[in-house]
Amino acid sequence: MTVKIEPSWLEALQSEFDQPYFAELARFLHAEKAAGKTVFPPGGQIFRAFDLCPLDRTRVVILGQDPYHGFGQAMGLCFSVPQGVPAPPSLKNIFKEIESDLGVRMSGSPDLTPWARQGVLLLNAVLTVRAGEPASHGAIGWQTFTDAVIRTVSERRDGVVFLLWGAYARSKAQLIDRSRHLVLEAAHPSPLARGAFFGCRHFSQCNAYLADHGCAPVDWKL
Repeated sequence: MTVKIEPSWLEALQSEFDQPYFAELARFLHAEKAAGKTVFPPGGQIFRAFDLCPLDRTRVVILGQDPYHGFGQAMGLCFSVPQGVPAPPSLKNIFKEIESDLGVRMSGSPDLTPWARQGVLLLNAVLTVRAGEPASHGAIGWQTFTDAVIRTVSERRDGVVFLLWGAYARSKAQLIDRSRHLVLEAAHPSPLARGAFFGCRHFSQCNAYLADHGCAPVDWKL
């Protein structure tokens, strides 16, 4: 089937788009819309992480689980919300860790688009959600697709840093070739983890690895 997505990803993932599960996924989303359900993010933003970060520029992957289910929050990038929307608790904790790790002052801007434009793939494992119902699209096929995305990055790229936070994200480590990439694992930045995320120093470790492999560091400061 034809999917509107950045060309390098379209070429790499066409075999997934042609699979029966993806056709079923698309039918499910059309049925949700026909039934009057509100789905986040808006249709044009479902593949925004890919559109902002082409495969051939991907050098860091941050894996989230589910889009935000509140109105005006989800924008197709994990952990990110649009400018003017209050930063969710997990994002606030990510900013605190960056400030502690790198000794910088974050602006508080919750829009992570500048990271994506630098080659950071902000990937949710599930790309849509029904308004007000967290994990409501968790079993419609998205995880099969995003597992294929992770494998594609692992197989087609070299020297990528994968940041896996929380038990769910860490379960995806098995899809990554650790001989070719750096996998950094930590607790989830959610306040529910009771601060276990703090002190992971993933941002400085990421930049050190990129520098060692001849890549410019990510400017994490927003």
